[in-house]
Amino acid sequence: MSQKDKIIIFDTTLRDGEQSPGASMNIEEKMRIAHQLERLNVDVIEAGFPIASDGDYEAVKKIAQTIKGSQIAGLSRSSNMDIDRAWDALQYAGERGRIHTFIATSDIHMKYKLKMSEQEVLDAAVAAVTRASGYTPNVEFSAEDAVRTKLPFLAKVIKAVIEAGATTVNIPDTVGYTIPSEYYDIISYLKKNVSNIDQAIISVHCHNDLGLAVANSLAAVQAGARQLECTINGIGERAGNCSLEEAVMTLRTRHDILPYTTSVVTEQITQASKLLSTITGIHVQPNKAIVGTNAFAHEAGIHQHGVMMDKSTYEIMTPESVGLNQNKLVLGKHSGRHAFIDRLNQLGYSLSPEENQKAFVRFKTLADMKKEIFDEDLDAIVADEVLRVPEIYKLEQMNVSSGSFAAPTATVAMEINGKIKRTAVIGDGPVDATFKAIKKLSKSKATLLNFSLGAITGGTDAQGECSVRLRSVEGREVLGQGAHSDIIVASAKAYINALNNLAVAEKRSHTTI
Repeated sequence: MSQKDKIIIFDTTLRDGEQSPGASMNIEEKMRIAHQLERLNVDVIEAGFPIASDGDYEAVKKIAQTIKGSQIAGLSRSSNMDIDRAWDALQYAGERGRIHTFIATSDIHMKYKLKMSEQEVLDAAVAAVTRASGYTPNVEFSAEDAVRTKLPFLAKVIKAVIEAGATTVNIPDTVGYTIPSEYYDIISYLKKNVSNIDQAIISVHCHNDLGLAVANSLAAVQAGARQLECTINGIGERAGNCSLEEAVMTLRTRHDILPYTTSVVTEQITQASKLLSTITGIHVQPNKAIVGTNAFAHEAGIHQHGVMMDKSTYEIMTPESVGLNQNKLVLGKHSGRHAFIDRLNQLGYSLSPEENQKAFVRFKTLADMKKEIFDEDLDAIVADEVLRVPEIYKLEQMNVSSGSFAAPTATVAMEINGKIKRTAVIGDGPVDATFKAIKKLSKSKATLLNFSLGAITGGTDAQGECSVRLRSVEGREVLGQGAHSDIIVASAKAYINALNNLAVAEKRSHTTI
């Protein structure tokens, strides 16, 4: 694979992706995503924004200390404090550590946000790259809102930062504004008008506000870009980012007209998608390309007939190429601990002995109630029993009575800061009564924004999976999740999980810069 044909995959799920509303992750959750990205074999993991908070700093530091197979990037504004803080976290990665510094270059950003002149922005960009280069030769510079920047000025900035030591220059479509032909022309312009452009790798970072992030990214590749910045499931601010799985599988599937190669182990794509959804509670739509539940489903008779004769009639890639396991039935109540742990490992989970034991106990309980245990059930077990923040609030017991001739009543017992409290509340329905009881016990003033409930798998014995979104009085939003074969219990667990997440978020806010 020549450097000319290699496309560097820069994954920013843990930075830009985490900025998606409701997608905030704690350090342990970030580490699980980072390990999966390492298995996916992405070239660069942007682990966070170290100056943003102590939590972000610690996450970047721990990822830099732990991950060995990928470069680790940390974002910084063009200020000395940001850059110093970024390297303080990244230094543990050694030569794999990358400082990613940025400043806006468009007229609209310079006038209204920065209140700086072109010369001031140019000087700040050069100073930032110069300082970063004093720590590491692995420096990336981003011209924020590049596609709305005057091209002569953009070219001037890019030339100057390369002279200052930038080895990667990012030309982002920060607001998802451009279209493929225009983006191709922008990259082509820089290739022709920046005399030292061959001394750096051109990177692109596209947002999906017009649904063109992947198309724009691939147009940039055709024009000469050699790094794609993307996220799992296309998660990110507003409408999201360029979807890693879509961009990578397009390059692999249409190698005839896009003769480029990535290092991504595509068989890890499905697990990466599922893990991110499990942690954030943000699930992809069924018809999502590559990783949606319907991506390889065929309902029309003529399609089914064609696939039965030869899969290539309607499938342009195999399910196996993205790690989709066609045989989802894996375990039952007679399965032992070794088979259970082996399957978790296959699904991409690396749990401690204590976590494995906790998950195994829950698995056995569920297996006694369900005849068949599916991979989705295992994902829910891990999410519900292992991937949880410290619990200030714990559900001890609950009983709900409801019917067409009785007022729905929920009796709930919770452990709150080590003390057991009980109450009974009447509501408009069993879930409403349950939530009112929990809110009364916790004395929470948070507002319920969204409640969703679905079955994890098919069948009447399927586990119910619930998501709850709360907003605090201060306006902070959090997501809570719960899974159980009883949907009312699943709802209660989700609400309590959201309260615990809110408590952690409020604690973190005291350290945010």
